[in-house]
Amino acid sequence: MIERLVPEYVASADTYDVDAPAGSLYPEEELLIATSVDRRRHEFAAVRACARRAMATLGLPPAPVLRGLRGMPLWPAGTVGSMTHCDGYRAAVLARDSEVRAIGIDAEPNAPLPPDVWEVISLPSERKRIPTGPANRAVHWGRLLFSAKESVFKTWYPLTRTELDFSEADITFHGQPGTLHAHPDTATEGTFTAELLRTAPGMPTSYTGKWLVDGGFAVTAIVLPADSGV
Repeated sequence: MIERLVPEYVASADTYDVDAPAGSLYPEEELLIATSVDRRRHEFAAVRACARRAMATLGLPPAPVLRGLRGMPLWPAGTVGSMTHCDGYRAAVLARDSEVRAIGIDAEPNAPLPPDVWEVISLPSERKRIPTGPANRAVHWGRLLFSAKESVFKTWYPLTRTELDFSEADITFHGQPGTLHAHPDTATEGTFTAELLRTAPGMPTSYTGKWLVDGGFAVTAIVLPADSGV
């Protein structure tokens, strides 16, 4: 599913399997989850198995993916990437830094967002734009908004090493009712723009991403080209 949201020069891999193949982790990765519960261990291993498949697509040897600040994945030299996991789905993307400056992906269950979370993550401007009501049950827009903001953060943070609050990105979805188009498999997709309400040296103030709702999941992706900046 994730390959439908990224360009061909971005390697991608995903899985709906809960478990990763036995012995798929490097010893240094095992240390990172030595005290984790089984669910976390399975997520951690499965998404790294996806990362290794993406490395192979780029012609790179397999390598461990460790963690930096805020859990940021540490990719092989010369590459940038992103990973995501939720119940029933794991994905990883990877590209050469000569082509891509940063990538952010996120997957969430296509289910209603708790009302208290909705109030925290959304701006008044977004609440006016995002559709609600029975006609829009195919897409849980609050959950999709959460996913889009996670993709923005994953794109922003590796380049700036600074936090970005939910209130500092204003998301507009394109392909809302009236212009949505469905694939034969009933998937719904579109694009979105994120206007950043804060600045950082050398960083663009607007991102463009893609979104897809299919198979019970809401998935978003942002690919920042290598030549992007201000």
